Amino acid sequence: MRSTEQLLVDRARLMGPNVSTFYDDPLHLVRGEGVWLWDADGRKYLDCYNNVPHVGHCNPRVVEAICRQASTLNTHTRYLHEGILSYIERLTATTDASLDTAILTCTGSEANDIALRMAEAVTGKRGIIATDATYHGNTALVSQLGKSNIPTVGFGLGQFFRFVDAPDSYRHPDPDGTTFAAHVAQQIDGLEKDGTGFAALVVCPYFLNEGFPDLPDGWLKPVAEVVRRTGGLLICDEVQSGFGRTGTHMWAHEKMGVVPDVMVLGKPMANGHPVGGVVANHDIVAAFRTGYRYFNTFGGNPVSCAAAMAVLEEIDDKGLVANAQTVGAYARERMQKLATQHEVIGDIRGSGLIFGAEMVTDRTTKAPASDFTDRVINALRHRGVILSKLGRHKNTLKIRPPMPFSKDNADLLFDTLDEVLADTSLHP
Repeated sequence: MRSTEQLLVDRARLMGPNVSTFYDDPLHLVRGEGVWLWDADGRKYLDCYNNVPHVGHCNPRVVEAICRQASTLNTHTRYLHEGILSYIERLTATTDASLDTAILTCTGSEANDIALRMAEAVTGKRGIIATDATYHGNTALVSQLGKSNIPTVGFGLGQFFRFVDAPDSYRHPDPDGTTFAAHVAQQIDGLEKDGTGFAALVVCPYFLNEGFPDLPDGWLKPVAEVVRRTGGLLICDEVQSGFGRTGTHMWAHEKMGVVPDVMVLGKPMANGHPVGGVVANHDIVAAFRTGYRYFNTFGGNPVSCAAAMAVLEEIDDKGLVANAQTVGAYARERMQKLATQHEVIGDIRGSGLIFGAEMVTDRTTKAPASDFTDRVINALRHRGVILSKLGRHKNTLKIRPPMPFSKDNADLLFDTLDEVLADTSLHP
């Protein structure tokens, strides 16, 4: 077995430069089960970060479904098979009746790419608006969605994209969403005046990469009204926020009080098996399929559909949405208690099994403690707890564990975090 040092050398040699890893001392993981991971030395870690194994690492129901279907048949959708139809029927049964048709892909990036092309097919326009501190994928088109991700080389697609500031409930409160809606309206007006035209607004309905600000239920209603009034589509990227993670609803857009024209799915859809999807009404999908001759060899294959179906079954059978609500409420209580003990915690937030805290050097000025947050993340890793950071200032703890996460798991997390916050100096 290669050492950590040799793995890093060989990654650079075989995978090219600039391939990112987590932590100052990267993890070499070899096994997972439920909410736990093990490294090559046999050390056990509590996984408080990975939403891809949505129903738990190596979930038995998903593993069995993959093995069973792989031993029977796996091919593409130019042959008929029932699995894809049964899955889409069950998936769309969890959404508003208007979201009744789906295209399955392999990744969220592909799904978002299709969503943008759907908007052009329906509206005849190309102008896209997104928040400025997010991430929606890495195709040539989708990589333009977010100022921090725009590549230094590309195909000149930036002319079609406009940005609005992501909401920040801590520093710039917008309790009813009207300010955000007004900013979107300004960008729509600009797109129409310069001849580009407005096609769609793309948002994660819970703004996860932006630090999941503490927004009230129904917050997206004003901006949805602006988008519809001006003839565009509302695209909700539920790759991170969907499948019950908020604990209050199956989909975060429900919590935010809107029904999107297009819903995008990805990472957790099949518990790590590469599946993504786009869900919309029949007319939108028909417009896309008329305008583009789209085919995806692996998207919607029988094995992928079996894995994705097993995820929906597991969510229902194990009551994982309710578990997210219960454990998430408990986690928020634990975070509130920690905030009374550690001045560096400036703000706490979250819903269900998305929760975290924003770290600041001073609660009065709200100056972000970005370097401190990085040290905390690395210290937790060495104490057997895996999580990450995100947000505009990279100073918000990103805690997004697999859905079977329990109160006991939360206690281990927050007991360890308490120790790390006490032991880590704000100014090294």
